[in-house]
Amino acid sequence: MMQSGVLAAEGADLYWEAHGEGPAIVLAHGVGGNHAIWFRQIGPLARANRVITFDHRGFGRSADRDGRGRAAFAEDLRALLDHLGVEKALLVGQSMGGGTCVDFACRWPERVAALAIADSLHAIAEPDDVRPLMDEARAATRDLGQIERVLGAKARAEDPALAMLYAQINSFNATDRHNLAGAFPAHAPEEIGGGRFPILFIAGVEDALFPIEAIRRVQARVPGSFMVEVSDAGHSAFLERPTEFNDTLLTLAQMAGHAGRVAAHSNAAGYTPA
Repeated sequence: MMQSGVLAAEGADLYWEAHGEGPAIVLAHGVGGNHAIWFRQIGPLARANRVITFDHRGFGRSADRDGRGRAAFAEDLRALLDHLGVEKALLVGQSMGGGTCVDFACRWPERVAALAIADSLHAIAEPDDVRPLMDEARAATRDLGQIERVLGAKARAEDPALAMLYAQINSFNATDRHNLAGAFPAHAPEEIGGGRFPILFIAGVEDALFPIEAIRRVQARVPGSFMVEVSDAGHSAFLERPTEFNDTLLTLAQMAGHAGRVAAHSNAAGYTPA
């Protein structure tokens, strides 16, 4: 079952889709994507859960009518959950969407069943031992093209169709990293979640935008959190290694008591060791 619509929020029109039934899982996309970028997640996750995707204001089919950009993302998500009657959700934020979910979780923790931060440190204040790593990554990736930024070397070499599809999905966005308005607040790592719900950091080992060591150092400071590192993946582990990514999210849902009644793991036999 799939539903869709456009929500007239404060200063924005927000396109959304809902797939399946059960406890809600919300997927928040990054700056290169929109609701369509989750094509490798919706099927597996919607077997046992209600999977909600949406376009951030200014992306895909959504409009940013008052120009607030990132400053309004968390409020938009709250309005969407209210509109859909979702009291509590497992939030999954990839890259920019991670900032949306972190900010939401810090402001309305009672509405969060679990939090998955995928290839992202957005909306998290960078500790002194993390900032130099991030400054180096920002300098090294500043002039890279979009595909080189978001896909690891293995995916680019072995799956050119994925790179082409990513570029096509990205082409429907009015907003990109150069004209993205607003800013996320910076929450201290120690203040995220407060141990009230499980927090997952999941990241590609070869992520050029958010170095794995930077994510490790932040994760170590976040109460109630754990980390899964995905080998042979860059900044888009959800696309490059979807089986591992999806099963990790389903495990998180089980940990949080937020899983549907159907056993939905796609690879019970495990994975090839790195």
